[in-house]
Amino acid sequence: MPRDNMASLIQRVARQARITFRSPAGPAFGENLHRLQQLLDEVRAEDLHLAPRGPSAAAAASGGGPPWAGVVPPVSYMHICETESFSMGVFLLRSGACIPLHDHPGMNGMLKVLYGTLRIACMDTLPTGAAAAPPPPAAGSGPCLRALFRSRQHYTPASPPCLLSPHTDNLHQIDAVDGPAAFLDILAPPYDPQHGRDCHYYRLLEGPPAGAEPPALPREVWLVETPQAADFWCGGEP
Repeated sequence: MPRDNMASLIQRVARQARITFRSPAGPAFGENLHRLQQLLDEVRAEDLHLAPRGPSAAAAASGGGPPWAGVVPPVSYMHICETESFSMGVFLLRSGACIPLHDHPGMNGMLKVLYGTLRIACMDTLPTGAAAAPPPPAAGSGPCLRALFRSRQHYTPASPPCLLSPHTDNLHQIDAVDGPAAFLDILAPPYDPQHGRDCHYYRLLEGPPAGAEPPALPREVWLVETPQAADFWCGGEP
């Protein structure tokens, strides 16, 4: 079967996202989500005319950036489309860049790696009364949150999309491993602070592992809410 051209494939993804997320509580949501996942799995870097690279120099001059004029950001975002029910775009990461641990309040999401390798750590928030122990003394002054550290996996263009829901894998950290990386990202609905969907950042509260191997997953952990890291910002990609 011949590959669709770039416009038709991305338009098909966008149309399916609109169908899927206009009724996230509807009876056909699971079937529509599966169809969207199948379409997203077909997307490759060449469908978006992307070659492996980090954020472009143009992202340093984009509006809303940090005060470090002329500095190429660690991450940039290429906007594709946004409606009331979903947003879609591409994140480009420099080699070694990290999108810090953050949440997606009340949102569904899907990401598909276009090139490079990403290490994605996924967590769930736990109910307030679920804590088996108090937070460690090093928690600091920020609000603490109990979470279930579910997984830490590597994703490549050969991997299926990584999914998140309002209750499962809703917090994640994304690291570019061994070179630049890019992924197509769908969030539904989009971030909107006025409607309670602001992005919050967190730091994992735990000491170094006692042995050579990291602790097994899944496991319960404490997180502390933090401001956006000074060395992380996202530029606008043309």
